[in-house]
Amino acid sequence: MSIDRAVLLFAGFMVLASLALTYFVHPGFVWLTVFVGANLIQSAVTGFCPAAMALRKLGLRPGAAF
Repeated sequence: MSIDRAVLLFAGFMVLASLALTYFVHPGFVWLTVFVGANLIQSAVTGFCPAAMALRKLGLRPGAAF
């Protein structure tokens, strides 16, 4: 799996998890969804993505998934 796909997978998981936490636990968890969305916008504009840096350190490589 490439870093690009892993970042998309992680972001999608975080959005769904934060929405579930907002619904079942406390409405304040909606701010986690806001943070994930803001981080996606920031990384698209600047090219800086902390999740990609962490995934690179875990051994994932950029490029094609095949």
